[in-house]
Amino acid sequence: MDLQDTPEEWPVTATETPFQGKKTSVRTDDVVMRDGTVARRDYQVHPGSVAVLALDEQDRVLLIKQYRHPVRQKLWEIPAGLLDVPGENPLHAAQRELYEEAHVKAADWRVLTDVYTSPGGTDEALRIFLARDLAEAEGERYEVSDEEADMELARVPLAELVRGALAGDLHNTCLVVGVLSLAAVRAGDGVDSLRPPTAPWPARPFEA
Repeated sequence: MDLQDTPEEWPVTATETPFQGKKTSVRTDDVVMRDGTVARRDYQVHPGSVAVLALDEQDRVLLIKQYRHPVRQKLWEIPAGLLDVPGENPLHAAQRELYEEAHVKAADWRVLTDVYTSPGGTDEALRIFLARDLAEAEGERYEVSDEEADMELARVPLAELVRGALAGDLHNTCLVVGVLSLAAVRAGDGVDSLRPPTAPWPARPFEA
């Protein structure tokens, strides 16, 4: 068995965009099924995202806590953000988010994992990086607004986050996938087996 996701595209007989937002939109496609019937599928069109699991020398993960209106909760998360520019190098975007949200830089970067956040309802592709050898960034802190102005910062041991994710106390996709992926790679082939930070990403091609 070839345990690998593979590209495939079923015919679309009609498409429309009933909603166009600032960064994302909603698309409706009429998709031809294998038996020849046509099914209508609505989904969010998304530019893609990056997230950073930043690990310090004490094996603590850098976290932010931020209000998320759709779920009416303040969630513990890792720094993350949109790929604002088409074709943007995801490493550069991740470095920017770590600086803007935590005023931190990192000397060592690896690709931790790539996921589709909810492929039944959005085409959002997410790349999570592992960042190590942390230090405070130079210069002025990035000026934040809206929900980000109320963010809390913390550093929490990785083992505690794994327990929290499995106990159902932590819910953010980037955080849960990130900490469990790091725990898994440590229990398996080790961090040195992770892909380099500029590894190809077919879901969101970019220029190195």
